[in-house]
Amino acid sequence: MSDTPSDNPPKSDRGPSRPNDTRPNHARPNHARPDHARPSDAHNSHHAEKRRMRREQTRAKRGDEPADTGFRRQRPHIAGSAPQEDGHVFLYGLHTVRHALANPARKKVHLHVTANARERLELPADAFSDIEVTEALPRELDKLVGSDAVHQGVVLEAEALRQRSLKDLSQSPLLLVLDQVTDPHNVGAILRSAVAFGAGALITTARHSPQESGVLAKAASGALDMIDHVSVRNLSDALEELANLGYQTVGLDSEGPQILEESLTGERVALVLGAEGKGLRQKTRQTCTTLARIDLPGEIKSLNVSNAAVLSLYVTRRHLNGA
Repeated sequence: MSDTPSDNPPKSDRGPSRPNDTRPNHARPNHARPDHARPSDAHNSHHAEKRRMRREQTRAKRGDEPADTGFRRQRPHIAGSAPQEDGHVFLYGLHTVRHALANPARKKVHLHVTANARERLELPADAFSDIEVTEALPRELDKLVGSDAVHQGVVLEAEALRQRSLKDLSQSPLLLVLDQVTDPHNVGAILRSAVAFGAGALITTARHSPQESGVLAKAASGALDMIDHVSVRNLSDALEELANLGYQTVGLDSEGPQILEESLTGERVALVLGAEGKGLRQKTRQTCTTLARIDLPGEIKSLNVSNAAVLSLYVTRRHLNGA
């Protein structure tokens, strides 16, 4: 064996033999390109952003919500500016519009909907037979209700629901009364709870209560079209009328003399809840046949009005069911 050093290193040190890569730099994978030919971070970011924009444009054409990547750019703010006739409202969101279209008591005027949202409504074709339907892009719906509204690709112009009278409600064993609760999000959440527990109607004051609107309907998520609504000018007179119809009118008060479970005696109950902060007005307190409190053993003795509504409805429904 010769001791003369070889010009070539052992094969094991040279790595596998491969033919020269004759492809141009732009056709080679990054690891096979010389350093000077590899794309910069700025180049990669630019093309990634272009791909993201193409995906968002495709989603918008389908009527889908933008993908939540954590890096979404802020949508430009658009204020809803569509003309609206007196007595008409713009309802939006899949659940809200689906229940409004299915409500025979609701007078529907004009449906604006993306192609994708129309499929997601999952309604038979005859649901649209007596209404004008316009296929629209999401940005066109933004112009109707504003870009802050989560319309999910569908906006319905409709007439506001007809108000019922107290005498129409005499067959329902459970009613819910709100004493100047002004926040539409709270009232919407209360509507959902009222429907869930089988209340016959929601009664509110004509003043200092939210009117029917897209915001209220969206917060109610369809419940607005599933329960009767009565608006009264004088709540004290309305409570007296309810008492004459056989209802035990129970005012919820954090300082009520008894807990709610021990206060319920009637076969018909109208629960009365006041606004957050000030609670029931003095005249309302005096007119209710019973004042009661929700049993809260912890240090906090009051709840958000929508949470108080859920608990009081649950307790009252158990009482009415004979539990």
